[in-house]
Amino acid sequence: MVGVDEYAQHKGRVYGTVLVDVETRRPVDLLPDREADTLAAWLAERPGIEIVCRDRAPFFAEGATRGAPQALQVADRWHLWHNLGEAAEKCVYWHRGCLRPTPAQPEEPQEEAEPAASPWPTGHRFAERTRAKHATIHALLAAGHSKRSVTRQLGMTLNTILRFSRAATAEEMFTGQWQSRATRLDDYKPYLDQRWQEGCSNAWKLWEEIREQGYPCGYASVRAYVSRTLRGKPQPVGPRPPSARAVTRWILTHPDALPEGDRLQLKAVLANCPELTALAEHVRSFGHMVAHLQGDQLPTWIEAATSTTELPSLRSFAQHLERDLDAVTAGLTLPWNSGVVEGHVNRIKLLKRQMFGRAGFELLRKRVLLA
Repeated sequence: MVGVDEYAQHKGRVYGTVLVDVETRRPVDLLPDREADTLAAWLAERPGIEIVCRDRAPFFAEGATRGAPQALQVADRWHLWHNLGEAAEKCVYWHRGCLRPTPAQPEEPQEEAEPAASPWPTGHRFAERTRAKHATIHALLAAGHSKRSVTRQLGMTLNTILRFSRAATAEEMFTGQWQSRATRLDDYKPYLDQRWQEGCSNAWKLWEEIREQGYPCGYASVRAYVSRTLRGKPQPVGPRPPSARAVTRWILTHPDALPEGDRLQLKAVLANCPELTALAEHVRSFGHMVAHLQGDQLPTWIEAATSTTELPSLRSFAQHLERDLDAVTAGLTLPWNSGVVEGHVNRIKLLKRQMFGRAGFELLRKRVLLA
């Protein structure tokens, strides 16, 4: 019985494969990459392997199928539960409008705020610098200095002095400046305003959301719009709704293990959204299969999950399980898992830190196998 998982030689760039004997809990070998061909060749040289514990990575599945066709592949239960959690969080996020509780009493209409006299934001560096220049130039001209004299004193060009002198107020300089230019963010500003009113004040989160909608630019423009424009807008009065991640954590936690406060908040959220109620039922039935090793109920669960059109992420998760049905069923039926392999992956991280990156793969392999 062998467990297979990946480890990082250079995180985000170079990955290898670690193989562990699940019965003795000792590492068997270290491979320099995570390609299906490499794993298949290693398994083909050892025809006595009967069980391969792995996650749902396609290269491990392909390598195990080609290299050890006689072996039973077992999908790791922790990875199955982790993948379900990711799908559930996406479902909660797309139904985030249900997370804000409905007010018990209708809110009184608020008086419309009078528009600010100045279209420039207070405290903005460009605006304040322009105001200071305008005040200085007009003060010198009012004191009797000629425009050319002001040019020499302030170190500006004559055209700049003329433009400031013709403007009665500093706000007139706003016309035609960078503030009125069209940007790629303009099409996404209504969505950003809506999300701000819903309580989302994290600029990075807002940028990730509009990037999924096709926004092609970077984070800096969204951060600038949030800090210069949205920060001055009031947010809704009342308690802040729970985040999608918090609601997902409540759904994934066994009801008996939830604190009373979290249980009441989850009950209020589910009362406002039948889709999230259905999601919670699917998650708990899957958790029951994981905890009690009832893999025979998996086809029924997949059929129920794929029929939920309001939860596309959950439906996609169930369809992916169907593609690897035998391994997932074995993982939800047999007691074997990849926990011991994950422990050795953490051990490899420790050895890498001790070596400070000054040694290559061969030394790392020897330390893993012989230490």
